Amino acid sequence: MAKRMMLFGLILTAGLAMAAPGRAQTIPYESQLLRLSEILGSIHYLRTLCGEKDGGWRDQMEALLEAENPEPVMRSRMVASFNRGYRTFNSVYTTCTESATEAIARYMKEGEALTKEVVVRYGN
Repeated sequence: MAKRMMLFGLILTAGLAMAAPGRAQTIPYESQLLRLSEILGSIHYLRTLCGEKDGGWRDQMEALLEAENPEPVMRSRMVASFNRGYRTFNSVYTTCTESATEAIARYMKEGEALTKEVVVRYGN
């Protein structure tokens, strides 16, 4: 799991910076960025709940925002997606359960796939 988390983080911070083509009003991979933001919020809540002291998932979100440097409206949408992911699990899980750890694994896999997809499709 730690290896996958490290790979996910590296792809996220390095790859998406390359995937930022010239700015336009609509980013072609906007829906993927919003979903990835939500996943990061979910993982941040769940990993903390399950005992991770500081997994850096909020830092990963900051790195994503820095790499993308989105327009203010898109930035607020990305932050709102992160917060929605966090609150969604906050309202369901109060202790770490087997279901929570399964959700972490699923979200890690989905986040990694989304990141790779964006980098491969839109990267330089």
